[in-house]
Amino acid sequence: MGWLDRERTVAPPGFNRWLVPPAALAVHLCIGQAYATSVYKTALVKHFGASLTEIGVIFSIAIVMLGLSAAIMGTWVDRNGPRKAMFTSAMFWAGGFLIGSLGIFTQQLWLVYLGYGVVGGIGLGIGYISPVSTLIKWFPDRPGLATGMAIMGFGGGALIASPVSTALLKMYDPNSGAKDWVASGDAVGRLFLTLAVVYLAYMLFGAFTIKVPADGWRPAGFDPAKVKAAKLVTTENVSAKNAVKTRQFWLVWIALFCNVTAGIGILEQAAPMIQDFFRQSDGVSLVSAAVAAGFVGLLSIGNMAGRFAWSATSDVTGRKRIYMVYLGVGAVLYTVLALAGSTTTVLYVALAFVIISFYGGGFATVPAYLRDLFGTYQVGAIHGRLLTAWSAAGVAGPLIVNAFLDAQGKPGQLNAVSYQPALLTMVVLLVIGFLANLMVKPVDARFHEPRPDRGRTHEPAMEA
Repeated sequence: MGWLDRERTVAPPGFNRWLVPPAALAVHLCIGQAYATSVYKTALVKHFGASLTEIGVIFSIAIVMLGLSAAIMGTWVDRNGPRKAMFTSAMFWAGGFLIGSLGIFTQQLWLVYLGYGVVGGIGLGIGYISPVSTLIKWFPDRPGLATGMAIMGFGGGALIASPVSTALLKMYDPNSGAKDWVASGDAVGRLFLTLAVVYLAYMLFGAFTIKVPADGWRPAGFDPAKVKAAKLVTTENVSAKNAVKTRQFWLVWIALFCNVTAGIGILEQAAPMIQDFFRQSDGVSLVSAAVAAGFVGLLSIGNMAGRFAWSATSDVTGRKRIYMVYLGVGAVLYTVLALAGSTTTVLYVALAFVIISFYGGGFATVPAYLRDLFGTYQVGAIHGRLLTAWSAAGVAGPLIVNAFLDAQGKPGQLNAVSYQPALLTMVVLLVIGFLANLMVKPVDARFHEPRPDRGRTHEPAMEA
């Protein structure tokens, strides 16, 4: 397995760095399927005779395992390089589908938990962070653009997976033409087998084509002095072990947690929420189920576009300022959504689209934010530890929204006013995140890694 070693991935002289983002996208577009689980959720409920909550646990386990595996394996990923990490991610992600399909065929729900949730979730975590530090090293001049290009794939993966999965389910189920059709368990099992093969092949393509820059490589025309002059951007390095001891790490953790909690609250409830906002007094909504489904697709576009556009913008504005936009402007937009979102569908859709673009932008910008604060030394491992904020938010966001809605009434009886307590709670969270981000300052020198040139009494003449 020596061909997976980091040394085998060092790029030759003259290598075009723009060949690296497609390799990273190969992984993120595949693991982004996690956002498309709603396609077969109802089918699994029927197949297992389970509740929505019991089936929803599959996704929750996967997201929790994403954060935990990224945190635990982050240092291993940095040490062994992107090829070995992406290969490992492919094995776990495809293996999760295979085990999950076995659980579906044998009607053992616990195997789906183990497969897609635990095993697949580990693949999610390793795959999510595996290209990050590599891209940052290839694009020291535009780290926000670089990470945005890759993480955009995670947000956009569902745009591919959702229609493809629907088409495959119809092909695998002979009863797909029936009225009120719900896919059979056998069709979902076959879908899982197909996705395992396709995703394995595509992710291995990414693993085999990824390259790391040679030591000392710099892009043409790049002046490190300009980076050094920028406030909050360090030329030093902090290890992952020391990073978690800093105030800055936990302030960014809080900022990301608050941003994700607010965004995931809308995403998790997107389709019924728009229908409830425009529900008339007779209980009939002005927004049909088909339109609500289209709205979910539009939010996916906002999620994907925000990951690229806002992250790239952060290269100009700086990471701290762009997080002030995500959290500060986001709080204002949530307030307007809560108090006036039901005025017109155009206003509602516009507000939700921008809010979700901030949600996606927060994910894509944070690796570059960490690079600014802690350097490139173990930025992948630091990013992995920070993703525990995502795991926590994945539980907190839906819990907050669903708890408030349960207190307001039953599904089908809710309206725009029913959502106000949940949305205004999100405003409070965003303000907390805004204040945390505002307190971020450069990392104290005592956390920096020692440099080889420190302690010299003089410099050789040729190095002057």
